[in-house]
Amino acid sequence: MPAPDERVRHPGGSSLFWGAKRLADIVAALLLIPLFVIVSVALVVLNPLANPGPVFYVQPRMGRGCRPFAAFKFRTMTDLKSAPRRHDEPLEHDRITPLGGMMRRTRLDELPQIVNILRGEMSMIGPRPDFFGHARIYLRAIPEYRDRHRIRPGISGLAQVKLGYAEGVEATREKTRLDIEYIENASFKLDAKLLCLTALTILKGHGR
Repeated sequence: MPAPDERVRHPGGSSLFWGAKRLADIVAALLLIPLFVIVSVALVVLNPLANPGPVFYVQPRMGRGCRPFAAFKFRTMTDLKSAPRRHDEPLEHDRITPLGGMMRRTRLDELPQIVNILRGEMSMIGPRPDFFGHARIYLRAIPEYRDRHRIRPGISGLAQVKLGYAEGVEATREKTRLDIEYIENASFKLDAKLLCLTALTILKGHGR
């Protein structure tokens, strides 16, 4: 595991902002618990017919300080029978089930990450965490990549809103630039804007 770099700069925004942001994350996660329970129960019923297999999917992601954590999602793809895809390979759209596609478009598949928020591993808004194995490659290939791990990763963020899903090193390089832009300019206003843009993406069914 890469060692955290103690020389990284402090993020933008005041200590008041970061404290309030953490409090808002906890409140939002608690308010979403009823929806999380309802969707979980619905998937227990629907999965045997439309998406056979486990309800939840757990994947190691790279979090704050480049440390690994287990990210929770509702499973949207068929069970993996082969080795995980490489960092430079496209998303396996053929493995996304119809029910999974609906959950991705509405971002309901991300709902279990409220558990990660309550555990202090994620935020509502921040850099989207990458699969830990891929992230280790990006650390070597993209000099600025470590810098995006100064704060908690987010369910949505500036790069997520502007770029969507980033595939490969070059797309991740641009994602990293936007993530650092967010970190340097973090504010209540920017978070509110990104929450609104995320909600608009969900309403339009453009999630992925």
